[in-house]
Amino acid sequence: MAESNEGPTPVPPAPPLSIVALDDDADFREFVTSLLTDAGHDARAVASRDELIRTCQNALPEVVLLDMKMGGDDGEAVLADLRERWPRLCVIVVTGYPSLDSMRQTFKQQAFDYIAKPFGADELLGALAQAAAAFGLGQRPQDRLRVELGRQIRLARTERGWTLKELGESSGMSVSQLSAVERGAHLPSLESLISIASALRAQPSAWLDSAGF
Repeated sequence: MAESNEGPTPVPPAPPLSIVALDDDADFREFVTSLLTDAGHDARAVASRDELIRTCQNALPEVVLLDMKMGGDDGEAVLADLRERWPRLCVIVVTGYPSLDSMRQTFKQQAFDYIAKPFGADELLGALAQAAAAFGLGQRPQDRLRVELGRQIRLARTERGWTLKELGESSGMSVSQLSAVERGAHLPSLESLISIASALRAQPSAWLDSAGF
């Protein structure tokens, strides 16, 4: 039998994404925003941790590109701050000083990927394509909300050790309705969301915040 020459299935290009890059190098900020804008993304670059946090608070991006080695800010501390504020935010670490130890520490703090400078356009765009596929980025806001609410409800139910039937009995919703919500196939009404949150003793505002709303 002849061997197949087909390689792994390529990841499709990322849809247009909102991206913020933090780097203290002005030349790199200009380079990365130009590269990403030319590729169809909404790209901004900031020079400090405070500016990054303000930018994310005003309009949470889908991806943050984070330089780990900066003169004024500690990249690992910035990453920890982002994780605390926005646990589901996709962060891709960029550094000119790669090492195995720093890579391990980075992934312990749940960065999606790790790119060493200097890098080519294909490497960065490839990482963004993989992130978009993994996180469901580039979706409509209502699609992201539907998926994230389902994930948060499933997590809260699991933490209580409840079955869908038990949640249904407590919230007054059917198992089929709850299953559709948890799968991200159905966006619950405000009344249903409050009923589910009350049954789970959770704050729906926290779920909305996690989804970027």
